[in-house]
Amino acid sequence: MYGCQPCLLNPNPVLEFICSEANKLTNQGIYTARQLYFKTRRFVSKYRLNYECKPSGHYKALYSQAAQQVLGAVHESFESYRKLLAAFKNGEIPTKPRVPNYRKKGGLSALSYPKQALKLVNKDRVRVPLGKSVKAWFGIDSFTIPMPSNLGFEDIREWRIVPRNGCFYGEFVYRLQKQKLAVDQNKVLGIDPGLDNWLTCVSNQGTSLIVDGRQVKSINCWYNKQIARIKEDKPQGFWSKRLASITEKRNRRIRDAVNKAARIVINHCLDCQIGTVVFGWNQGQRQAINLGKKNNQKFVQIPTARLKDRIAQLCELYGMQFVETEESYTSQSSFLDNDFLPTIGEKPNSWKSSGKRTHRGLFRTSQNHHINADANGAANILKKVSAKLGFNLSGVSMGSLTAPQRIKLWSAKKTRSNAVLTRCVSAAAR
Repeated sequence: MYGCQPCLLNPNPVLEFICSEANKLTNQGIYTARQLYFKTRRFVSKYRLNYECKPSGHYKALYSQAAQQVLGAVHESFESYRKLLAAFKNGEIPTKPRVPNYRKKGGLSALSYPKQALKLVNKDRVRVPLGKSVKAWFGIDSFTIPMPSNLGFEDIREWRIVPRNGCFYGEFVYRLQKQKLAVDQNKVLGIDPGLDNWLTCVSNQGTSLIVDGRQVKSINCWYNKQIARIKEDKPQGFWSKRLASITEKRNRRIRDAVNKAARIVINHCLDCQIGTVVFGWNQGQRQAINLGKKNNQKFVQIPTARLKDRIAQLCELYGMQFVETEESYTSQSSFLDNDFLPTIGEKPNSWKSSGKRTHRGLFRTSQNHHINADANGAANILKKVSAKLGFNLSGVSMGSLTAPQRIKLWSAKKTRSNAVLTRCVSAAAR
């Protein structure tokens, strides 16, 4: 498993030049691969792609290993297209994939340097080499960047230059060692994603929590208002430094929200020694969503899929089991009444829920008990996989479904709470 640590680089003409050459070399490689596929219906090999593009000025403008990484990324995109096309022909995916297209003309592309090309200088600087053309035109053959104090040079696998919204980021890619912790895979946490309640989590240990999503919605709402105001009466495709700055600020805050939300969930699992995480997710729900114009915009711009992937990465790091399951009818069914949970397209005509959703956020059971509607959905997500994976759900308590703890992203404690651990131990003892 690999980690990534970004740092902000000082923008200069050299970085802009090599990233623009990387963009041009990417388009050249895509052109070569597309023409071969259209004329012969064969896919280009990595070695032929390097052989065809090596004489070009764009290839020579970059350090050789960095140029090979650029063309390697082009080969990977066509290899991915080949596999998707085969899956489409076998009926495994519903939509026919498209041939990889060109990058925007005049844009900047990311550039990668493998560990072999880097050199540690004076124990605190990393030397990054440049191509012969850059040395001839700019008079320099390399530049150095500070070595992060929390990383060992021997652990680095790759260094990337990533241009984004007028900024240049340097990303150190390094190998992460999996941690062996005392977790029990029979202890399970169910997660129901949403909007105001971004993640609603219920465990079979009698605990529950809600990761608040209203702050993330507010960030997106303000971003959309700013963009709409600046673009008013402007031509199609208008962009400016101001727009780039606003977009970059929004993206950084969203990225921080994703990392914080994932860490809150994982810390809760570690405190309660939970070894399995079940995430409710319907494939293609972003494309097929129909909640109205305003709610569609809110739903699509919330990066829940990215958050799901981040939780899965952390589960792998800490030796937890991550399970993804479809969540059809989990919001309509009553967990406390043990309703049957059909899958999409298999609901019997006589099926009817024992309870119903009443006020906003509340679900009423057949016994007239009012519980949190999203917590009810999270418990039903656990029920979806309990029979298959053999989980015991007797620990899902009425209290955890009624009043889950709400945690705000930018006000959560940075250290684990002993109170949470106490509640987990007490629930397990009961």
